[in-house]
Parts: sequence; structure tokens; C-alpha cells
Amino acid sequence: MRQEMAQREEAELRRSHQKPRSPQGWGLLPLLWYLAFYKPIITEGHLRRKNIQFIFIRFSAWQYAGCDKLWAGLVTTLCDSIRHHFGALPLSVYHVMGTRPRFASGFSQKEWVLKTGTCLKLWGMLFVLGAGLSILLVALFVPGIKDHNALKVVGSAVTSLSGSGLALGAFSILKNLLISEKQKIERLTNSDKFTSQLGFMSKVRNEVEVLVDFLAFMEIFERCRLRVVLEITSLDICYPEKVAGVLNAMNTLLSEANTPFIFILAVDPSVIVPCLEQTGCMKGLADNGYLYLNRTVTLPFSIPEMGARSRLRFLEAAVQTREDLMYHIITSNVERRRAKCQGVPAVASRREADAEAVRCIHEAFRCLHDGDDPLARYLPTSGAHVRRIVNTIPVTLRLLLHRAGTPGTPSPRAAAAWVVLADQWPCRLSWALQCLEDAWQCQPTPDFGSRCLWSIFQENVGELSALRQPLSNVLSLDGDPELFQSFLACDFPFTARDARAFLGVTVNLDHSIRHKMGLLRGLQHLQKAAAAPVSRSVQCPH
Repeated sequence: MRQEMAQREEAELRRSHQKPRSPQGWGLLPLLWYLAFYKPIITEGHLRRKNIQFIFIRFSAWQYAGCDKLWAGLVTTLCDSIRHHFGALPLSVYHVMGTRPRFASGFSQKEWVLKTGTCLKLWGMLFVLGAGLSILLVALFVPGIKDHNALKVVGSAVTSLSGSGLALGAFSILKNLLISEKQKIERLTNSDKFTSQLGFMSKVRNEVEVLVDFLAFMEIFERCRLRVVLEITSLDICYPEKVAGVLNAMNTLLSEANTPFIFILAVDPSVIVPCLEQTGCMKGLADNGYLYLNRTVTLPFSIPEMGARSRLRFLEAAVQTREDLMYHIITSNVERRRAKCQGVPAVASRREADAEAVRCIHEAFRCLHDGDDPLARYLPTSGAHVRRIVNTIPVTLRLLLHRAGTPGTPSPRAAAAWVVLADQWPCRLSWALQCLEDAWQCQPTPDFGSRCLWSIFQENVGELSALRQPLSNVLSLDGDPELFQSFLACDFPFTARDARAFLGVTVNLDHSIRHKMGLLRGLQHLQKAAAAPVSRSVQCPH
């Protein structure tokens, strides 16, 4: 993400010749000036900007596991991190004097409009204050007029009224400077008066909306897009009610269109799903945690099993943490820096790889858009599922191209079809892959790789039917079974070799489903073996 941020900033600088502004250092003074006296306008030029800045926030749920309201810890961490990133003073001034950005009328490219009303009020108050001070000074020090108490009263009243307006504004800024959004939310969560009301979440959301508007203001000031990336970890070691609370807080923050938040939810679904099913948040979803996750997550990324090279890298990284081997780390850093200085061909090859990836992605999307292609009729009717497919295809193709050294790399059309298959029938595909893996481990015949995946599924569909009770929640995720048959048997007859090639790059399929199926299948085989009659020739004499 940081590399993408640097590349976009460089490209935008070449396009617009405008350097992004920073609110740090001397940039704080123009920021306060714009906050006080100007209204931001979202123009067409701003919408065309491609440069982006990510604000990374890490939230470890384990740190807040002891509190009653874990979701409040998520929101307070968000507020506190944004305040720390931009500074307390700009955010406090925005609370008092800031204006929410609005869209430009017509094709105007003017990003800032003077607050005429604010300027008139300020100048009016300063003029009245000056007039009141002048009257008071004349009444106090000019001979012959000092004895007129009426002038003193008028001067004091005018000065007090005009000065109190300025003092009230300064007091509001000072109050927001001392009392952060985090403290406001903590005060709300500690109050029984608010927690017992239905509108409690709306009060918390109002605080978040101020942050969202402030981020929109800062986008125009800094001349770049801002995205807040929250990495949520350790959620699978918390209590079920708290897990559901954090996911509900995520949905609340993402409920508005064009919100600047990106959530990276690093969890184990096999732990999270039972937690969700134990809580009361599943009402109306048939007590199915998988359905809840599918409606929450827009880009699923299930990390495949670690390959041989990854295991070796992991081992090397573990070995390098030894203090007596720190010399090797220093040596590798020097070699990496030397390769970077001489790495012009590497940059060129990376650009060629990016161009090839873009070509493959466009080809895959053309297949989805082509009404004559059989793949188009398997697209889901749900908008959320379509977004998941569109988000997953580029990731899958880039991973395939990363492995392009292996023979028989699938085509972009086949990759798009595989993504659709994993999204529409995760249970049946997981069962076929599990049966394929078990058969492959039993030293199959040389022509086993050319077998159709549909035939492997047909041979073992009886076992899946016997396990339909423990797999009922997972089976409910699948689409039309007849379409699954026509998909694999007629339109896209993937072979066992194709399935093994795709398995390492399948990120939109929850691999915990397949692991659960493998466990249930192994237990079923053990039960069959225990129930089978034992031959007398091998019975124990005792």
C-alpha cells in the first residue's frame, strides 16, 4: 500500500504539477487560516486526483478484551489516532469554525470560497469592540468627560458584549483542545443514562461523522485522497458478545456511502463463526455466521497453506532472530541495498509484469461482460457477491502471474470462472477439493490429473449427503445445485490438475470449511472401520 501511495503521488505530480500540502510545521498556519475563513468545495479536478494517502491504525482487540464495550475501544482508537495524526489544534478549530465540504455548482475549479458571513461577523465584532474601547477610554481619561457616568456604562457594556462573543469562541476551541473525542465517547459509555437509550449509538456516530467531514476537508487542503486503514487483530480470542460488538461497530462506520475507512479483519473464520452464532446478532440470518461474514466482508482473502518456499523463508526469518546470527541480517541488508542501487532492470521487469497483469484483468472482465460467454449467466444476482467477485479477480490473476514460471498457467477466462465457482458454491467446491486432496495423497494413477472435477464430486456426493447435518450452515451458502452441475460438467470442465493449480491462489474460498470437512470425513471413516467385522485370522488370542 505504501508503494502504491508513492507511485500515485509521483504520477499525480506529473499530471497536475501541484505538490501536496502538509499540515505539519509551517503548513499549520495556512491550514488554520482556511479552517477559519474558507469553505471547501469538491470540484471536478479534485475528483480526478488519483494520489492517495493511507493512515494506518492498528487495533488489537485483546488489549480491550477486559472492558465491557469492546466496540467502544475500536471507535476511541480511531478517534485518538486521527487526532494524533493531524494534531489536536486543527481538529479543535474545525469543531468550532470548520465547514463541511460541498460539491461545486457547474464546472467551477475554485476549491475555496470565502466565508462572507463569518468575515462580516468577525469584522463587525472587532469594530464594535474597538468602538466600545474608544468610548470607555474617552470616558475614563479625557478631562471634562470623566464625570459622565453614562459614557462609562455604554463603553463598558459594548466592550463586554463584543468581547464575550470572541471569548466564547476561544473558549469553545480551548474546550475541544482539552477534551478529545475519545474522552467524549468514554464519558458516554460510562453513563447509564445513555447506554439505556436507543439513540446512544447515534451520539457516538455523530462524533465519527465530524471526523469523516474533517477528513474530507483535509483531502482538499492536502490535495490528495485520504483513507484510514484499520487493522483489527486478536478478535478470535475475545468473548462472543464482544466479537459481535466489534463487527457491528464496523458496519456502523461503513454504513455511509463513500466513507474513508478500510477495515482489514485478520481473523480465523472457524473461530469467529461459532462466536457469532452464539450471540443474538444472528436473528434473521438463520443463525448462520457464514452468511453474516459474507454480508460484511467485501474482499475475502483466505491465506492458502504455506508452500515449501514460504516455509523455508519463515524458517530463515526465525533463525535470523537469533542474536548470534545478527551478522547475517546485516549482510543481507547490505546485499539488498546494493541490488536496489543496481536494480534498473528489476524496475523495468516489474512494470512489464504490471502491464501484463492489467491486460489479463481486462480480458477476464471482458469475459464477464460478454453476454454470449457462458460465464455471464453464472454471475450472482446479489450486488454484494458481484462486488466480491470483481474485487477478487485482480488479486487471483496477479497471484497466478506471480507463479507464471510453472507450466500450464490457466487463462484469465478460466481464472474468472474459478473465482465465480468459489463464490457461488463454496461448500460443494470445498468438498470436491477435499476429496481430491485425499485421493491425491493415496498415490493416484498417472492419469488422475486429467480426471474431471465433476466426476470426483459425483463419486463422493453420497458422503456429503450423510454429513449434511453438521454441514448445514455451510451448505446453505451454495447456489443452485443444477447450475453447479452444468458449470463443472458442461461449460467449465475443470480437471484435477486445474484444481491443484488454482488451489494455491484461491483467496475467496474459506479454507477452514475444507479443513472441517476433512475432519468430519476422517471421523466417518474411523466409525466405518470400527463397525466393520474383524477377521478371525488377525484377532488377538487374548
